[in-house]
Amino acid sequence: MLPGSSIGQRLVLTSFGESHGKSIGAVLDGCPAGLEIDEKEIQEMLDLRKPGQNIISTQRKEGDIVEIISGVFRGFTTGAPITMLIWNADQKSKDYENLKTKLRPGHSDYTAMMKYNQFNDHRGGGRFSGRLTATHVMGGAIARKLLKITLGIKINSFTSQIGKVKMEKEFNEKMSKLIYKNEVRCPEVKTAKKMRDSILDAKKKGDSLGGIIESITTNVPVGLGEPIFSSLESDLSKAIFSIPSVKGIEFGSGFRGSELFGSENNDLYTMKRGKIVTKTNNSGGILGGISNGMPITMRIAFKPASSIAQKQDTVDIKNKKNAILQVKGRHDPCVVPRAAPVVDSLVALTIADHALITGAIKPNL
Repeated sequence: MLPGSSIGQRLVLTSFGESHGKSIGAVLDGCPAGLEIDEKEIQEMLDLRKPGQNIISTQRKEGDIVEIISGVFRGFTTGAPITMLIWNADQKSKDYENLKTKLRPGHSDYTAMMKYNQFNDHRGGGRFSGRLTATHVMGGAIARKLLKITLGIKINSFTSQIGKVKMEKEFNEKMSKLIYKNEVRCPEVKTAKKMRDSILDAKKKGDSLGGIIESITTNVPVGLGEPIFSSLESDLSKAIFSIPSVKGIEFGSGFRGSELFGSENNDLYTMKRGKIVTKTNNSGGILGGISNGMPITMRIAFKPASSIAQKQDTVDIKNKKNAILQVKGRHDPCVVPRAAPVVDSLVALTIADHALITGAIKPNL
């Protein structure tokens, strides 16, 4: 197991497997006993991110059928580590034969080869493949339910931008039902069509697009976060950056806040139905690394998918010469639409971990 394969302190997720290996899987340790859960609930979240669902995603046909191996008995968690497994079924490793020595631009090939002395599994990106985000979702599906039944926490992650196409309106709770009504996971119907067209246009050109996922978490109690190095922002950022292609994250007003005066960016306190709240939410629900009870809002930037059909300059690492590479195989022209449930999952895992640390969720339900 790689040293970096686990995340969390009280609720610990360990990810294992490779893109073209026999299987991928996850072990979730620290989940309280007594949580009602079954494979169907985990499968529903996995189905939202699995490949081959439409023409704007990779055509690799994986069922991503999850099996719970341990930690659940008679439909309830036992308090033991929950082990979940997915068998890989549609690998085409021959598509990666020419990548043994030719470095793919934008990928981890070079850094992985150097770090592991070329013993790494290069097929489909191996351990560095976006396929491994299915392991995040396995654990996240359980964490999400744990948060919902104990604290009433809701998480909505959605596509707000693809390339230069952006949502026109601010997200509201009514829009949550529309997130998964289209292929791009955008809750604004008109914008979703423009996003889809942009992705298909890039695909025709043998190119790819990036975009932004927004995530909004509501009903978070005050007091989650362990400053300084385990602040809620710190741990959320660490979790989110485990998703391949993520290159930026901002909370609340984020980078836009750097252009404002303090009088504009400060969130003024007020009373509402007996609770202390803020009139605005430029802090994104976190102050001093601790949740303040307002919605936790994040914007996450994804780079364009690195595997494109166009010919690109590279280096043949075996003979140390310049070379030309055309990546074969089945790849996403845009990874953003499939990332929404992954973001949901990592947010859920991080917040549930902190809720267990503070005692907001008890170790036994």
